[in-house]
Amino acid sequence: MFGRFDGRIRIPKRMGELEGCKCIRDCGLKQGVTAPSATMLGKGKKKDKESKKDKEKEKEDKKKSDKDKADKDKADKDKAVVNNAKDETNNNQSKETTSSTINSNPSPAATASSSINNVNATMPKDIPTIGVEDLGGDSIPPDAPPLTSLKKATNYGYSAGPVIPRRDRRQSSSLFNISSNRELVKLPLIKGTNRLFSEEKVKRSALNELIEYVTTNRGVITEAVYPEAVNMFAANLFRPLSPPTNPVGAEYDPDEDEPTLEAAWPHLQLVYEFFLRFLESPDFQSSIAKRYIDQKFMLRMLMIMDSEDPRERDFLKTTLHRIYGKFLGMRAFIRKQINNIFYSFIYETERHNGIAELLEILGSIINGFALPLKEEHKTFLLRVLLPLHKVKTLSVYHPQLAYCVVQFLEKDPTLTEPVIMGLLKFWPKIHSTKEVMFLNELEEILDVIEPNEFQKVMVPLFQQIARCVSSPHFQVI
Repeated sequence: MFGRFDGRIRIPKRMGELEGCKCIRDCGLKQGVTAPSATMLGKGKKKDKESKKDKEKEKEDKKKSDKDKADKDKADKDKAVVNNAKDETNNNQSKETTSSTINSNPSPAATASSSINNVNATMPKDIPTIGVEDLGGDSIPPDAPPLTSLKKATNYGYSAGPVIPRRDRRQSSSLFNISSNRELVKLPLIKGTNRLFSEEKVKRSALNELIEYVTTNRGVITEAVYPEAVNMFAANLFRPLSPPTNPVGAEYDPDEDEPTLEAAWPHLQLVYEFFLRFLESPDFQSSIAKRYIDQKFMLRMLMIMDSEDPRERDFLKTTLHRIYGKFLGMRAFIRKQINNIFYSFIYETERHNGIAELLEILGSIINGFALPLKEEHKTFLLRVLLPLHKVKTLSVYHPQLAYCVVQFLEKDPTLTEPVIMGLLKFWPKIHSTKEVMFLNELEEILDVIEPNEFQKVMVPLFQQIARCVSSPHFQVI
């Protein structure tokens, strides 16, 4: 069947059925292919064994890794089940303490109990750390942690709650609008706080620019500017005043007592300066401004005349005088409201910081009265100016008061007799300082008195002078 062996193997055609043999397939032999030598065959068998061992080792490694992966998946699944049980228990306890409105739905306790029973059914047996079945009943085991420790925390450390959406802030218009511009909004204080330093600086810069713009330009005060300028003035200056520094103490002495200064004065001063430039501008038209500078505006301005800061009262005096001169229809109202302030000061409070400034305004107003004097003005002299002499704080405003009285006598000499008789009526008895002030005012009146009017008051006047000469006080003598 086989031929002579010469070290090579000849495979006849009849042995073609051996092509599927493993040794032939591994060696790459087919029908009609020359076979390798015996040495090569031995090496092929050795490689077959090593390949078989490697494959068996790979199978074992694969089985081992599959087993580890399955164990890990199982542990993760068990951990997730436990966490779900904790969350369900926490939610159940939160619902039991807060829900009070829903009656048709199942109770939170029943829902939590069913959820925990389902978890208990799928709970692995090899986790002894947390007994889930202990969390579903009405009773809590003594060794259980506090309820707060089981609450699910958020990123901020608090329990989850309803999320409130935040509204996006709309950027305000950049158009030049004094009333809504943040640069001109009233600030609490101009100094002492670092947080507002930048805003204060911006506001001060904007006010300086406005003052320069209104002062150096013409035709810039249009009709649209009037309401904005008035509103800006009102927003910054019309405010509740601080309580008086010494409401029930001794009378204020301007020579010894220090005035209380306004902390926000640096930017209040700029607002006053802008409004004065606005009123004094050649482009200012009172016919348009009277729509916005009305009686309510004037009442609020007169209220802040009680400010303790003399710098603010001085600016208010100038502003009020400018308004009185430009708004003819407001003059009677302004005089009436000033009279009301004087009445309240004389007969009720005897305290007001702006009496001297108001009298100074009235001095210039009286100087412009037309002749003959109206009965209204004479009544003001006899019922307002003369009773002001009896207030104990006369020293604060006496120079301005004496000037007003002398102005009336220069306008109408027939008022000399009632004025001197009024002074003698309110003449101080034991207050030597006030007595000296009365004598000084009487001296100013005698400088302008008419001879025929002097004859009417000569007797009572010299009687009072005689009493003053006999006074024990050296200044009165």
